[in-house]
Amino acid sequence: MPNAPHKKPQYGLRISSEIMDKLKYIADRSGRSANKEIEQLILRHIEAWEKANGPILFDDGFVPRSRS
Repeated sequence: MPNAPHKKPQYGLRISSEIMDKLKYIADRSGRSANKEIEQLILRHIEAWEKANGPILFDDGFVPRSRS
């Protein structure tokens, strides 16, 4: 299906060409796409945040836009 909807939420990231080129370089050397490299960076950031602050449980009234 060429135009099937994606099952995962999408986010348009706006960064400079220089940063994107460097990210693609790192991703290529890691055997990943730029998208997967960004995903890995985000996962590491979440892991570090939860290690310092505890698990994110969404029990404080916060509702992410992707769930509303």
